[in-house]
Amino acid sequence: MSKPKAILLFGPPGAGKGTVGAKLTNVSANYHLSTGDIFRGLPPESPNGKVFYSYANEGKLVPDDVTIEIFWRYMQGLIDTNKFDPSTQYIFLDGMPRTAEQAKILDKYVDVVKIISLKITNDDEIVERLAKRAKIEKRADDADKSIVLNRLAQYREKTQVVLEHYDDAIISEFDAQKTPLEVFRNVLDGTLDVLNQSPAEA
Repeated sequence: MSKPKAILLFGPPGAGKGTVGAKLTNVSANYHLSTGDIFRGLPPESPNGKVFYSYANEGKLVPDDVTIEIFWRYMQGLIDTNKFDPSTQYIFLDGMPRTAEQAKILDKYVDVVKIISLKITNDDEIVERLAKRAKIEKRADDADKSIVLNRLAQYREKTQVVLEHYDDAIISEFDAQKTPLEVFRNVLDGTLDVLNQSPAEA
């Protein structure tokens, strides 16, 4: 089996990665996978859950290789149950890789053919967006301003460096401070060059 072709969704917390990924899936019949959803939904007694919580319960960062391994096990499950077909579908990957080391390891499992980088320069807007999301989705980490600012600092320190791992030719930047509809239209227009090809051609 050839490696799945991935379109990465990059951006700080609150940039709208999940919204864009879901909308792209709706109009293109591809697959949107939020790695945050994978980890938040891990049953503690499952094989992946036991590995993840053995680190998380001690307040330790999950090592990069373990993070990618858990992601790939999940991906294999999608493929084995025919929920994702890498021969006909792209995967919109939201939330990974988060470090340069993860990017290197991820290369073994997927071919990254496009990166959608959502830019927000106003921290106050990010805090406000996440506060609204916290009320809707009951996510406590989104409601605490100090936690949000810490996540932003981590994103700028580690995640932005990830983009340096990839060829500039596949990176497209979009202003995520526009309306959700404008952002989606711009992203769709900027991604059609890939979406108009089958994964086998990309």
